[in-house]
Amino acid sequence: MWRTRVGYAGGTSPAPTYRSIGDHTECFQVDFDPLTIRYEELVELFWSVHNPTAAAYSKQYASLVLAHDERQLTVAKSLRDRLEAVVRRPVLTRIEMLERFYPAEDYHQKYRLRNTPELMNEFRTMYPDDAAFVASTAAARVNGYLDGSGTCGQLGREVDRLGLSEAAAARLQARCAR
Repeated sequence: MWRTRVGYAGGTSPAPTYRSIGDHTECFQVDFDPLTIRYEELVELFWSVHNPTAAAYSKQYASLVLAHDERQLTVAKSLRDRLEAVVRRPVLTRIEMLERFYPAEDYHQKYRLRNTPELMNEFRTMYPDDAAFVASTAAARVNGYLDGSGTCGQLGREVDRLGLSEAAAARLQARCAR
């Protein structure tokens, strides 16, 4: 993954916010390198990290795949159909074309990292501007590790490319080892 952003999509209400989400769904957007990971793999990973057969208790927290083009839409629906055949239940995740993605408020972006002061202080030095911070691949990667995604081995292989001081890199690796 290059970048991630959290936000709102899938609805028609103008200018959604956390306090006034309207008919949108909270979601995240992923920029990825298709030479490193295929779209199909991302959708399959999405199916594996939640229960796509569970009904949403609200549109705000619904399970949703938003495709950027017809190919992605076709792939997502095909993978849904394959999953339904395996689990023998309907997949209730909505699959739609993305009309518009509204980034969430800054305080929602890179939430785990923002709530880890010893690492966030380093990122504030590297990215004093919130837009650059949110767009940072390193911030996305560190936020993911802080949230439990990725292994300590993966972190060890890339920690030198994250732009952290030795002390901050050691703290991040220690958190991963917990």
